[in-house]
Amino acid sequence: MITAAVLTISDKGSQGQREDTSGNLVEKMLRDAGIDVLSRRVVPDETPAIIDSLREFVRQHDLVVTTGGTGVTPRDVTPEATLEVIDRELPGFAEAMRMAGFKKTPRAIISRAVAGVAASSLIVNLPGSPNGVGDSLSAILPAVTHTVEMIKGQGGQCAPPQ
Repeated sequence: MITAAVLTISDKGSQGQREDTSGNLVEKMLRDAGIDVLSRRVVPDETPAIIDSLREFVRQHDLVVTTGGTGVTPRDVTPEATLEVIDRELPGFAEAMRMAGFKKTPRAIISRAVAGVAASSLIVNLPGSPNGVGDSLSAILPAVTHTVEMIKGQGGQCAPPQ
């Protein structure tokens, strides 16, 4: 079984001023896909806090999914923090997520989300909105298990397209 952590990046969420609806949706979708979500955390849009959480989670989990901080505001630093942690980028994940989102809204191309391999874990950035989470995660979930197995040197079969 794949183990996962969900990291929500939100200034307001980290201060208890906003419910973590996007993190809740990520957890539900991962669990529905048979992935065991063992950790959840909300941190502010601060590069050191994001990097520290990512490094901790990749030591403990096969998959780390972030939500939030992928846009173009000055506080959106999740992609930069993720690039500091990953060893290899997997651009196909981000491309697939943007394509899926673009089918519903042209605003999806604003996302700067990245994905990559850190140690023996997969890290994926998702947008902060529940709609963006749903579209993006649905687009990549069929490849997640296979990717994690490949990172761990286990081979595996990719789920068929839906």
